[in-house]
Amino acid sequence: MLGKNKRVTLLSYWTSRYLLTLIIGLLIISFISALWIRHTTLENRLEMMEFMAEEMVNRITDVSMPGIPPNERVPDFAEDRFRIQNINPSMYIVNTDGKVISSNLPLKQGEQRIFSQLISGKDEIETFTSSENNQKYYSVKKKIVIDDELIGWILMVESKDKLTMVKQEYGQLAILIVGLALLGWWAIYFLSRRLAHPIKQVAEAAKQVQSGNYEINLSDHIKEKEVYELVSSFKQMAGRLEQLEKTRTELLAGVTHELKTPVTSISGLLQAVNDDVVTEQEAEEFIRMALVETTKMKTMVGDLLAFNSFAVGAVPVEISRLDVDNFMKDFTTQWKVIQEQSDVVVKLQLLHKKVMISADLVRLQQIMTNLLTNAEQAISGIGEITISLSEKGQYVSVLVKDSGSGIRIGEQAFIFERFFRGENKKYGIRGLGLGLPLSKMMAQSIKGDLYLVESTEKGTCFELLLLKEG
Repeated sequence: MLGKNKRVTLLSYWTSRYLLTLIIGLLIISFISALWIRHTTLENRLEMMEFMAEEMVNRITDVSMPGIPPNERVPDFAEDRFRIQNINPSMYIVNTDGKVISSNLPLKQGEQRIFSQLISGKDEIETFTSSENNQKYYSVKKKIVIDDELIGWILMVESKDKLTMVKQEYGQLAILIVGLALLGWWAIYFLSRRLAHPIKQVAEAAKQVQSGNYEINLSDHIKEKEVYELVSSFKQMAGRLEQLEKTRTELLAGVTHELKTPVTSISGLLQAVNDDVVTEQEAEEFIRMALVETTKMKTMVGDLLAFNSFAVGAVPVEISRLDVDNFMKDFTTQWKVIQEQSDVVVKLQLLHKKVMISADLVRLQQIMTNLLTNAEQAISGIGEITISLSEKGQYVSVLVKDSGSGIRIGEQAFIFERFFRGENKKYGIRGLGLGLPLSKMMAQSIKGDLYLVESTEKGTCFELLLLKEG
């Protein structure tokens, strides 16, 4: 069990396994190369023996040696041209009966019979096994012909072991294989180390983040695309975790503050009425103010409950067919009526044709209410909100654009995070930061979606996608 669960470094893992694979591969290559060297060496030396036999035939049949009988034109076997490097084959001149006329080595017992068999064969190169030492031999024979008359044979004989014996080539092969092994090991070690270094840094950074320290320092100078994407994604994740940690820390204080304020107000107002500090008309005004604060607190608690319900998928969605133009006209009319602020102008750009969508009427009203409320809060004084409808493939696109001050660039990536509130809203407007996250969840629950298109100093634009019917 301990062996199975043992962890090794990436550098050790890849280097050791690559080296083992490399050694096995090189051993196979070495074996095949050795067989190929033996084969080519055998062929080359047999060709050289054929050449030497031809040379001896030419020497014996040389017409430039008049007056010397052919059987006396015996070449000097001691000449260098009748020797092959590293081997010294047995060379014989035999007559048509197989009797040896001349040789460079003493004739061994039983060889005379073998020669008779060799000259009777059809092939110039033949093999036979010696009964004396049980070794395999190769023989090369050439005819000696003068004036179209066969007068004898040249026979060259050597054992297979000597013909295939190589030393220098094996040494060179060994040097080559060892060199390739060292070069391959160094290459994989270098590459594995280069790959493991940034991964090790990311692992150390992950431990740092785990301990609560988000100030990580990872290099961006990485050539490998996949490793760069890993490091870059981790840095972005660490940044988001840091922001979410701050949001989580602020959440308790924010929720406590937002709920404490109306509770304190309600308690103070009711205490004043109960203690007869205020009477009659003032008491009625205090009770009305307490009811307003109660409504605000009820709304915040309702947002929390609704968000949790959508987060766990516990809220049923009732899909119905809606004419998007009619819905938008009715909704904007109702929304304008209930707004106290009259300095904001709402402009509506419709499709001007009947396009049906599949949506939950109540959820769609909640989404549009949140978007228009946020847009109104972003506008300080006189401004306008534009609602533009257009067809976008299988969706209807609803753009909600305001002329407010916009969202800070550093905050734009977190606006759909639960409980996140920007600096512009944190101290100026009450709320829990659930409006946009809840709206996105509701949009996705009716098979649509909600996006931030852009936000600048001139305003913010959100896009709501609604699925067409069919």
